[in-house]
Amino acid sequence: MNDGAAGERPGARSEDQIRARIGGRSGGVRLALVVLAPLVLVLALVPPLALEARRVEALEALQFALLAMAVPALVALGTPWRRLGLASGPTGAADAEGVCVVDRPLVADRVAAARRRHPGPARGVAWLLLEMAAVVAWRVPVSVDALARHGWLSVVEALTLVVAGTGLWLELVASPPLAPRLARPQRMALAAVAMWTVWVTAYLVGLSHASVYRAFPHVAGRDLSVAADQAIATWVLWFTSLCAFLPVIFSNLVIWLRGDDDADEALYRLVRDGRRRSGPLLGGGGPEVAGGRPTSTG
Repeated sequence: MNDGAAGERPGARSEDQIRARIGGRSGGVRLALVVLAPLVLVLALVPPLALEARRVEALEALQFALLAMAVPALVALGTPWRRLGLASGPTGAADAEGVCVVDRPLVADRVAAARRRHPGPARGVAWLLLEMAAVVAWRVPVSVDALARHGWLSVVEALTLVVAGTGLWLELVASPPLAPRLARPQRMALAAVAMWTVWVTAYLVGLSHASVYRAFPHVAGRDLSVAADQAIATWVLWFTSLCAFLPVIFSNLVIWLRGDDDADEALYRLVRDGRRRSGPLLGGGGPEVAGGRPTSTG
């Protein structure tokens, strides 16, 4: 018998490997994404875009798209929780439910554990509703006109859109150690509704032949016409929302249509469910978790 395996529950090591494969991404890609997120945020909030967004509707729509979709997606996909010291790695041991125990769980580990304890669509739908409310609130005429007249409001816009958007994206994609609480069909539905929300707000502006946002100047011979400016703004929002949410919808659809989830995720569930059922029959050899820390059962 290998002494190094003493005290480990059967399958704990393999589960660590499964979880690592589920959450594993190229460190270089994640680093690039997390560096890109603040760059895109700064690009949206400083000149020249910040100034031009106050006089051209199409550029204001681009600024909105960066804050509402690009930055939240980059944050969710790229944040290296462990490198930032917000999460620790697994120890190889497992608790009574087959979940890997981490050494000295940190903030992200505790959040991930709470998400595992409360799966289901309720919280995902709540984040979707919050995101929809933020999108609609910042696309209505009174808000866009206020942004055109008072540039400092873009900071408030950024704060609300990035927070709501990041919460939604963490329900749609994995950001190890954080995992989505939703099944793949539910993720597809949330992504589709979020995309359609942006489309509807853009479509209402694009259909109008009169100026919807009256704070923007449209000087004949110098600026874009009202119709052209609003049409370009509509296409900007359609295109960016399509680029943001369509990959989420189709990637989950392809995996779901295989007849099962991703093989790694399915294997992880089998290992976890099997140990949850058989744990008491194994003599209680695995550590328990109290407050996120393994403790002795004796």
